[in-house]
Amino acid sequence: MKAVVCEEPFDLRLVDRTAPEPAEGEVLVRIQRVGLCGTDYHIFAGRHPFLAYPRVIGHELAGQVVAAGIGSRFSEGQLVAVNPYLSCGKCIACRKGKPNACVSIQVLGVHTDGGMCELLTVPESALLDATGLTPDQAAMLEFLAVGAHAVARSKVERGERVLVVGAGPIGIGTALFAKLEGATVTLLDRRETRLAHARDQLGFENVVTAGGDALHLLASLTRGDMFDTVFEATGSLDSMGQSLTYVAAGGTLVFVGVAPGEIVFSDPEFHKRETTLVASRNALAADFERVMAAMKAGLVPTAALQSHSFPAEETPTRLPELIADADHVLKAIAYF
Repeated sequence: MKAVVCEEPFDLRLVDRTAPEPAEGEVLVRIQRVGLCGTDYHIFAGRHPFLAYPRVIGHELAGQVVAAGIGSRFSEGQLVAVNPYLSCGKCIACRKGKPNACVSIQVLGVHTDGGMCELLTVPESALLDATGLTPDQAAMLEFLAVGAHAVARSKVERGERVLVVGAGPIGIGTALFAKLEGATVTLLDRRETRLAHARDQLGFENVVTAGGDALHLLASLTRGDMFDTVFEATGSLDSMGQSLTYVAAGGTLVFVGVAPGEIVFSDPEFHKRETTLVASRNALAADFERVMAAMKAGLVPTAALQSHSFPAEETPTRLPELIADADHVLKAIAYF
């Protein structure tokens, strides 16, 4: 079978591999769609903190069931999405109902080989019935679930003012679900083309270009109070350190993006606000279900989210192009 492997930073190849055989409790899936996101770009550029090379990339996955065990809830030909966060079920995080933070977590495409391949075996527990969605929509569940999880972690309430820093896929997903909770959402990004797309195609009226007089503009949008909740979704340490500036007194700062290194911000500024600081990692099964329900209800503009589509075999050449053209890329999806 064909697979796309990142051998080392900046070395992405299409290779032939032996097709896998499902073990007990596993399902064999023929992959149809693979979404590309910042994780894959960071892997390619050698900037992912949790990865060892070589690695088959791909964790935003949709496909059809090829073979399932006796008594499986899935049948041949059924459209499924994959929850790529494989947890141990035994550690302290799993016992607390946080398998997304499992101490031994194996994320497909990061800690273990992912789904940028024609056939993949996964535990049945990692599959979601995507009946009623298109394959492209099913491949979008994961990145949107990350945003939905961040919103759930923040406990955003109707009428609150929310700032999302970073208008990439994760930031947009976060903004969409904050908006669905009834918050007034503002987007901040240095890329004006992304902000224009968010405004014109996704319905976000308040967009601000980072730099210059951005801080003044953000203050004016909130009558000087700043934002009840700030979601930082850039994965940039500099931006993460700056994000406290945007938080209102008594507000919440949620780090959605992750980056190797240390975050530095002023402790007096942190304390005088009595800031609530929240880390949001991955997503839970409930977040996937929340996104799926929103899609089926027509509340997620999936067509406007997808900016690129191409054959998976072209990924070694297309992925560097996507990085170079990042201003015009929102969600790219490869297909087999």
